[in-house]
Amino acid sequence: MDNLSAMGIFVKVVKEGSFSAAARASGLTPSAVSKQVGRLEDRLGARLFNRTTRHLSLTEVGRGFYDRCCQILADVEEAENAVANLHAAPRGTLKLNVPVAFGRLWIAALIPEFMELYPEIKLELNLQDRFVDLLSEGYDLAVRIGDLEDSSLIAKKLAANRRVVCASPGYLEKHGVPHSPRELEHHHCLIYTSRAFRNDWRFTSQEGEETVHVGGAIEANNPEVIMDLIMRDVGVALLPLWLVGRAIREGRLREILVDYHVPDSAIYAIYPPGRHLSPKVRAFVDFMAEKFHLPENNFERAG
Repeated sequence: MDNLSAMGIFVKVVKEGSFSAAARASGLTPSAVSKQVGRLEDRLGARLFNRTTRHLSLTEVGRGFYDRCCQILADVEEAENAVANLHAAPRGTLKLNVPVAFGRLWIAALIPEFMELYPEIKLELNLQDRFVDLLSEGYDLAVRIGDLEDSSLIAKKLAANRRVVCASPGYLEKHGVPHSPRELEHHHCLIYTSRAFRNDWRFTSQEGEETVHVGGAIEANNPEVIMDLIMRDVGVALLPLWLVGRAIREGRLREILVDYHVPDSAIYAIYPPGRHLSPKVRAFVDFMAEKFHLPENNFERAG
């Protein structure tokens, strides 16, 4: 019997508490189990068990060897599962959490193709702007935009999240075009409340960095609402390009302060830590990462 099999029998004896119980669990005879443990001890040159007629206990060497065997056997099982998963067809329910606006505009548009590629996956899509706890709420995966707060999660970057300051041509015609961030203090700025430091807009340029504290009469926790309001000539907003790119390209909105750069963040797929991704999670992450790098899904072109 090979070393791994002998280790497995040894671990089984420890877990079951006796040679006879380990034999029943392994489908072997008690004498066969005893012989395998004896040969293992001979090969190691050390006694693993203290044996009496009524009691079986590990020696100090046996306790250390048991811990190492458990780790080795777990690593072997994990490696076998990883190889099996690479060839397994993604299947089962994939519970996914996505921000409302991004999910509606971008994720939903790609789902039909994903489901056609992976017909054995059942998708449970939840659109929410709050940060869910993936583990306690049973999510397999989430899409998050911006800075990640939970460092215990695994993150895969799907795309950059470039943000721009924009307003409607009608608003700019009436109130003038700001040429520096500081001039925003004299404009009606709409505030997206779900963003950290929502009133402090940070810019970089050749002159360095500056932060402007902006304000206005309207705040909202949904970026689509803010976009709808600035389209109605209400004010100026700092919004992601994935939301306003098409409107800017079509002339319905105008990007301003183009010589100043708002620090980028990113769009991530996040999932609980694990040594190997399940096939269904891997399929979704890889699919979305590929799609967001295609020209037709580039936010500057298709926003």
